Amino acid sequence: MKKKGDKSLPPISTASLPDVIFMILFFFMVSTTMRDQEVKVKAKLPDATEVQKLEKKSLVSYIYIGPPVESQQKQWGTAPRIQLNDSFRSTQDILEFVASERDKLNESDRAAMTICLKADENTRMGIVTDVKQELRRANALKISYAASKSLGYK
Repeated sequence: MKKKGDKSLPPISTASLPDVIFMILFFFMVSTTMRDQEVKVKAKLPDATEVQKLEKKSLVSYIYIGPPVESQQKQWGTAPRIQLNDSFRSTQDILEFVASERDKLNESDRAAMTICLKADENTRMGIVTDVKQELRRANALKISYAASKSLGYK
């Protein structure tokens, strides 16, 4: 009682599989952005009731102020630090930082450059004031403060 002919299913063709994988890979390469900087400070942003989104993020340079993350605390301690680009710096380095950030921009966009301060909510105002004074000396007068939006007052 044996049937004539083998009626098994034909194998699935995987010839187009590399093309599909390449298209997915290309999509993710184009649509994702790489992080410019590694944030080395804890910055729990303060709450704000009225916030505005920044229009052109390419014209914004960030200064992070806060205590170092746990992996950096053995080396730097727990006191609030200033992070410019990928390293901890002092307030005297802000002038050089602003100049280098201006040099990265087009001549027409330099007037619209904004410095955004991302300061931890528990950071004392003394270090923030020192940073603001140095920004004033560097003629970086457009400053914004990063905050998280809250629904009302605490």
